[in-house]
Amino acid sequence: MEQRILGKTGRNVSIVGLGTWQLGADWGNVDPAQAQAILAASVEAGVNFFDTADVYGDGKSEQAIGKFLADNPGLDITVGTKMGRRVDQQTEHYTLANFRQWVDRSRKNLGTDTLDLVQLHCPPTPVFSSNEVYDALDTLVSEGSIRNYGVSVERTDEALEAIRREGTSSVQIILNAFRLKPLDEVLPAAKAANVGIIARVPLASGLLSGKYSKETTFAENDHRNYNRNGDSFDVGETFSGVDYELGLKAVAEFEQIVPAGASMAQAAIAWIAAQDGVTTVIPGARNVEQATANAAAAGFAVDEDFDGGVRWIYDHYFRDAIHPRW
Repeated sequence: MEQRILGKTGRNVSIVGLGTWQLGADWGNVDPAQAQAILAASVEAGVNFFDTADVYGDGKSEQAIGKFLADNPGLDITVGTKMGRRVDQQTEHYTLANFRQWVDRSRKNLGTDTLDLVQLHCPPTPVFSSNEVYDALDTLVSEGSIRNYGVSVERTDEALEAIRREGTSSVQIILNAFRLKPLDEVLPAAKAANVGIIARVPLASGLLSGKYSKETTFAENDHRNYNRNGDSFDVGETFSGVDYELGLKAVAEFEQIVPAGASMAQAAIAWIAAQDGVTTVIPGARNVEQATANAAAAGFAVDEDFDGGVRWIYDHYFRDAIHPRW
């Protein structure tokens, strides 16, 4: 699979990675053996970047990756984890003492002395402009507990603030066919500053897979059920913030422009990877088949007609509601 350098980390990562929120919780239950199989299938298909967080299943996702790496020594895998959601979302909690505690927990879960990449996990907006926060992150690098740091953001203004900071190696941001705003300023700014872009929620929480309908129901512990109105965290994380029924109408349009030979999900992932400035796309997978199919998206080319169709759908269905908000 094609690889690109992940910003200032200097590490080569596959253009399609693996998001592992599903291996922890919040998407229904995943059997531990199934989690190991998903990780193995992804690596077999050329994936060498895993994204996780300390709160995914209260550490279960990190632990699954740690077990996989321990059982498969010598693999060239880059792991990006995230921190900051274990406490109430208040700026004063983003301190060096807390960072050390959270990082130590992640190092234990992942079975490593030094974390490849630690990302602030969608913290309150003022955190992105705090000199003290970046000084604390620099301290962790100097102490050797982390190699690089980045941020995961909800909004483009947060991304732009982080990109201006010298130590920021990467920005993780929602970018998909239903969320195009990062194309305007974030991707060009990141490219100019040598900051990697990790595109998350690439399938709009599964909408762009084309597998859902008005009759689809989601498990009680699936965020597509309990967070559809933003009751637990930013509503932009669930279905990219789009209205579910409107999203289904847009999906019907999207299906009509998918290139021959690609599934809807593969076309959606390939389109993101083709955007100038994107380093890697991190779809999740609930099973081996999904993991393998997602990785295969790296082999699809995106032409001007498909790109134009994606942009028309966004302008027609979502721009007015989505663009100003995130």
